[in-house]
Amino acid sequence: MARKKSAKRPRVFLNAGCGPPENTRLPALFRKWKQMRVDVDPGMNPDIVANIADLSPIADGSVDAVWSAHAAEHLFAHQVPAAFSEFRRVLKGTGFACIVVPDLQSIARWIAEDRFHETIYQSKSGPVTAHDMVCGFGPAIASGKTAMAHHCGFTPTLFLERLQEARFAEIVLRRRLPSLELVAVALKKPSPGAKRGKALMAELGF
Repeated sequence: MARKKSAKRPRVFLNAGCGPPENTRLPALFRKWKQMRVDVDPGMNPDIVANIADLSPIADGSVDAVWSAHAAEHLFAHQVPAAFSEFRRVLKGTGFACIVVPDLQSIARWIAEDRFHETIYQSKSGPVTAHDMVCGFGPAIASGKTAMAHHCGFTPTLFLERLQEARFAEIVLRRRLPSLELVAVALKKPSPGAKRGKALMAELGF
């Protein structure tokens, strides 16, 4: 008698610093994946309430990917190495992390030109200024969501160094315009010819 094929388990990604449930920024790649939402703010209704620098409720090697968009800059600088190490720890051997942060080197041009107050781009929450990208989204902070304040920042070299310190084996870094962001795809283990990171960057839409 032929054995029935077992149902294929959906891949799981950790949304680290997930924000509100209606967040629509997720790449299409993750649409059929199971999402595990983590946020320090209980008001975001996450699956796990935790600081992304301490993911101890999540087992080693338990997720296929980590997605973290505009969350790392809310940490203090000394917490960033712990967060990136935690991202690597919870990944399966074939897993990868995709991390998006503001690009302070590009934003510095707006500051140098005395345009700190000007809108860089329009988000679904409203206009985002250079000041918002450096210090945190002003309207959210004014409404009492003080966790939205920024406590650190990244330039390309610093971002790369922190990921290397976390022992990611393969890292692809890309600068995004006009949103003035840095995007990193970091693999737990290297791929043949170091090609998978670039392929994933394209699959994620960056």
